[in-house]
Amino acid sequence: MSVSHHTGTHELRVEDLCAAYGRGAEPALRGISFSVTCGHAMALVGRNGAGKSTLLSVLAGLLQPSSGSVLWNGVPLLSTRHEVAYLPQRSGIDWSFPITVRGVVELGRFPSLGLLGAAGREDERIVQHALECMQLLPLQERPISQLSGGQQQRAFLARSLAQQAHVLLLDEPFTGLDLPGARALGELLKRMAREEGRLVIAACHDTPEEIARVFDYALLLGGGEQLFFGSCAQLPFSHASSDPSPAVNAFGKRLINRENAIID
Repeated sequence: MSVSHHTGTHELRVEDLCAAYGRGAEPALRGISFSVTCGHAMALVGRNGAGKSTLLSVLAGLLQPSSGSVLWNGVPLLSTRHEVAYLPQRSGIDWSFPITVRGVVELGRFPSLGLLGAAGREDERIVQHALECMQLLPLQERPISQLSGGQQQRAFLARSLAQQAHVLLLDEPFTGLDLPGARALGELLKRMAREEGRLVIAACHDTPEEIARVFDYALLLGGGEQLFFGSCAQLPFSHASSDPSPAVNAFGKRLINRENAIID
């Protein structure tokens, strides 16, 4: 059920991207440019209001860019939306909605259903395998509202597996999880990228050390502008620059240098 391995060939390329919430509004993103290929995980980092959720909204097709381009394998990303799965912040989901875990996962098959909208045996097989991959088979008939935070995140990851998406967009997936739950989710995301050949992009608030446990690349945003893009190992630290203020402004007081000293 895993997607075909195409590491290094399927590329997401963003060039000089700008976006605003409404015509004439102040830009929420300005001049964002990066490229990353399948088989990798990329963290979007920065303080609240930095532009992380806005960028995810553009990539998910929920917000039209005012200028610039977003290409997936050389064509506009919006023309291949079936290959993109978006997981919003947990606070934006109505967890009281009466749906089971299996029902959530089955939603991932809707983009692939035919004109009659009826699921077939292959759809059922894919859903079953997605539940198995996320270790949710014993919970499949349980209402989604009765799951723990980590289990709920796994249910939505299973939905993306059922969709057979190549690109996974996650907005603050670690929020509300305890450390063991966050570490377990991080391992799942790492596996989905490196072993299954997907491209994982997630907004998060962790320290550079925690980010490097899961992600290969980081895009550091501040005030809607791009401050850094590159390997997580090269995220800006105090000893790397005589003026660490851009990094401090992006991370706040949670930014820690390699000597584990908090930067004020």
